[in-house]
Amino acid sequence: MRFPSPDTVHPVTLPDGSQLPNNVFLKAVIDHPRIEIGDYTYANDFDPPALLSDWAGRIAPYLFPTSDDRLIIGKFGQIAHGVRFITHSANHDMRGFSTFPFAIHDPERFASYAGGLPKGNDTVVGHDVWIGAEARVLPGARIGSGVIIGTGAVVGGDIPDYSVVVGNPGRVIRRRFDAETIRRLLDVAWWDWPIEKIIAQEPLIVGADIDALEAVCD
Repeated sequence: MRFPSPDTVHPVTLPDGSQLPNNVFLKAVIDHPRIEIGDYTYANDFDPPALLSDWAGRIAPYLFPTSDDRLIIGKFGQIAHGVRFITHSANHDMRGFSTFPFAIHDPERFASYAGGLPKGNDTVVGHDVWIGAEARVLPGARIGSGVIIGTGAVVGGDIPDYSVVVGNPGRVIRRRFDAETIRRLLDVAWWDWPIEKIIAQEPLIVGADIDALEAVCD
């Protein structure tokens, strides 16, 4: 079985041999100094950007090359249609009486506006995270590995590993597995294995037998 390399632009090939144009490995299409994307993380959008170079602006429209915060997404992420990461540079200055961004309407001061805001925290997404359609991830969110974010959820703060999050504001409605199984899954960290081993052990990775998965870990 062949699996596309992480630098493949359109990794899904349909049975007729054509490529699915609205599905991309983000690492292959994003070259942005403030964005880090792990291998095999994909986005699927039913209205994809006209230019491949616009994918950074599609998922993180307020993150600029001059921003002081970063967007970091782990490996094997699954990002559905309409997901947006609302990073710190989307903020307005709230320290004075008015939040109106006068400076961005003056070409001479436009570039300096974001740098004058209080420093924001990085937005960090773990490995094997599924983010449902139209979800919003707020500035500085830290989302653990194995998390599922429901359609339309608005998520901020710290989200524990292997949680299910829904709603606005986003709330954890359950953990996908018990605490001991989660600990063991994080120790296994299958997403760090060579891709050949991942593909060979796919039935165990998508299964639910932690003993069997641990047995092939070494």
